[in-house]
Amino acid sequence: MEQSRMMEQSRPLDALNRARDKRVIVELKNNKQYVGKLKAFDIHINVVLEDAVENVDGQMKRKLGLVFLRGDTITVISPE
Repeated sequence: MEQSRMMEQSRPLDALNRARDKRVIVELKNNKQYVGKLKAFDIHINVVLEDAVENVDGQMKRKLGLVFLRGDTITVISPE
């Protein structure tokens, strides 16, 4: 059982799948941060967030709603 659990966790897209429909924090290379509900992603880690807000320097800058974030700009995706 332990080995199957390790195999399950060894695929990065599986971790994103478990975060689907949950709130996540996405940090970009430009140090901006987006927080929202993960609705979709693809193999390039392009992501769609719902009810997203943009944070800059830890402060909420603006509410954006539905956003698409390009995978090659993302440095971190974390559950909130």
